[in-house]
Amino acid sequence: MIRSLCFILLLCIMESQVTFASESGQPLKLPQPETRGDMSVEQAIAGRRSLRHYSGRLALADVSQLLWAAQGETHPNGYRATPSAGALYPLEVYLVVGEVAGLPAGIYRYRPAKHDLIQLGTADLRRELASAAHGQSYMQTAAAVLVITGVYERTRKKYGRRARRYVHMEVGLAAENVYLQAQARGLGTLLIGAFDDERVQGVLGLPDDHEPLGLMPLGPG
Repeated sequence: MIRSLCFILLLCIMESQVTFASESGQPLKLPQPETRGDMSVEQAIAGRRSLRHYSGRLALADVSQLLWAAQGETHPNGYRATPSAGALYPLEVYLVVGEVAGLPAGIYRYRPAKHDLIQLGTADLRRELASAAHGQSYMQTAAAVLVITGVYERTRKKYGRRARRYVHMEVGLAAENVYLQAQARGLGTLLIGAFDDERVQGVLGLPDDHEPLGLMPLGPG
């Protein structure tokens, strides 16, 4: 009995250390997202295009709004901007920063519940990410790159073999939210699916179960 209790306690300590280590960076609180804008949904849909040429920096308020559109919480019960099968939310969003006002270069993880960022690294990885995406060099000129990853097990535990389909549907929904939000703020983006999964995972140092599913360069056109 005592051995069992000690074993459980040891597991709890190890788990807390892993969690602490993965979120040891100082949280960066993002500006409060806006829920009203100057462009209608219809106008954003009509004007939305994929952009492959970028110039200039992003404002921190732009980053806040784009992350919120992708996975931000929109309800006191924790429901998010993007619908999710069973409200299981298998997506994790990372941001590779190069030129964002008030945000040092590096890689960050977005935390929807707190609407903040945790810095995981300080290197500007846009060039390496472009190389992992089969040399799509315009990613290097984007101010930042939003990386959508999926944790399939969160959905699989309820939906079994259908999980992959549901997770992939959710990626598309999140990406379209980002497209429309970018259009509404006079910015551009592009959903990229052509990349080497293992190289992207290695470049960003992602956990094994956070599989990269989409890259979205962001910035002014």
